[in-house]
Amino acid sequence: MDLIGLYPTWYEPGIGSGWVIGLIATIHVLFSHTAVGAALLFTYLAYIGYRDDRPELLDFIKKYGLFLLVFSYILGSITGPGIWYSTTVGSPRGISALIHNFVWKWATEWVFFVIEVIGVYMMVYLAGKVDKGTYLRIAITFGLASFATMLAIVGILSFMMEPGRPEWFTQGGYLLGFYGDNTFAQLSIRIAFMFTITAVVGGIVVAGLKDPVFKTWLARRLAVLGIVSAVVGMALYPWYLSTLPAQAQIVMENRIPGYFNTAILTVLMATVVYFLFTLIKPRMLTASIAGTATLAILILGLFPGETIRESARKPFVAGEYMYSNQVIAKDVPGMTVQSELPTLDKVGFTHASVFWPAGQREITPQNAAEVGRTLAITACSNCHSLSPTGIRPIARHFGGNTDVEKIKTYLLGALATGNTSYMPRIPLQDKEAEALALYLASLADPSVVARFVDEKTRAARQTEGATAPLTTSFAAPASLNTAQE
Repeated sequence: MDLIGLYPTWYEPGIGSGWVIGLIATIHVLFSHTAVGAALLFTYLAYIGYRDDRPELLDFIKKYGLFLLVFSYILGSITGPGIWYSTTVGSPRGISALIHNFVWKWATEWVFFVIEVIGVYMMVYLAGKVDKGTYLRIAITFGLASFATMLAIVGILSFMMEPGRPEWFTQGGYLLGFYGDNTFAQLSIRIAFMFTITAVVGGIVVAGLKDPVFKTWLARRLAVLGIVSAVVGMALYPWYLSTLPAQAQIVMENRIPGYFNTAILTVLMATVVYFLFTLIKPRMLTASIAGTATLAILILGLFPGETIRESARKPFVAGEYMYSNQVIAKDVPGMTVQSELPTLDKVGFTHASVFWPAGQREITPQNAAEVGRTLAITACSNCHSLSPTGIRPIARHFGGNTDVEKIKTYLLGALATGNTSYMPRIPLQDKEAEALALYLASLADPSVVARFVDEKTRAARQTEGATAPLTTSFAAPASLNTAQE
């Protein structure tokens, strides 16, 4: 049978499911990167503390570690499952694709994460209570386990942009999919960022130190760490861009705002200025200043950066073979995966999708707008919100156009043929294109639905030779009005 297993789409009407996932993920990145950077910092401080007989460094590890238990490990352990839940309902086949490729890699990451969580408790509560050699071994194990979690996740994130090696398409195997040029470029730039954010967040703890001499010493060293890592991260950025696939380069050139590079440079300079301030005036560092700097990097640096990374891989969600709307777009013999585009070309979404509403499989003038809305949710809502707010509101892309025929022509000419490089190729039957066009037109003017139904009904009566005047008035479906609200 000509069926494809598209799951029912989770659609969040306020801001769109994509932004829900993005907001949770961005906050989680802040927590996780701070945790990894702090783990390596703790390892270094433990070594220096025992080597130079500086118990105050172990005391700082305890203070920063207790802060991390809440900031990174508790809140991070909440947002982590939040990512799993939101991505599973928002992109179930995308998550399935990643699990099928990297289930053992993820299992490995979870093992290291368990070691990491146990390690941070041991670093906090065993400082000064075990011998030097034991504590250093705990510190090294903690640092390596934490770094291993980042390595595993970055490889999977890189696969979402592009498989590591072209041979993966024909041979499969997670090693071919995992290790690529982008993996190491992205890992390097994230290492730089994690030290930057570790230094910023560490300032919150340093600000509370009572010993002014030790506070000055530690604040200045965190400032140097922050400056060096921020500058190195920016220096690595061109390398990262050079490892992006050709498709991502096209998206970056055509869809990323022109002010993005200037904005990133501005955030970098502001971060360096902040660290210069803490380097020159360490005793003026307060928790509120460090907290403000943390939020600034999160909002002005991390969120735009993660948004751009997610946007650059469009129209795909995983491995350059699965579209963001969950449709499999390419054959992958190495994974026994076949493209679903021929099926959609043949019978369309309305007859191919297993979970399609039963009353919408046959399109009529009376249900065309509802079918169009279902098509928009299924094929478009992973990247566009259907309301005026949220991620890439779809109505803006049509400039208030209410001409159903013109919108239909665009859908059949651009989307159905794949001529828009950063959009999925969305095969649409003629009636599907008309239904989707009607719904998109109704976003600008809901009354277009009633006119469409009247015109289609009148034309049908004329075709049948009906002579009675048409008196029935049709209103837009209630759910469409609700969608506009």
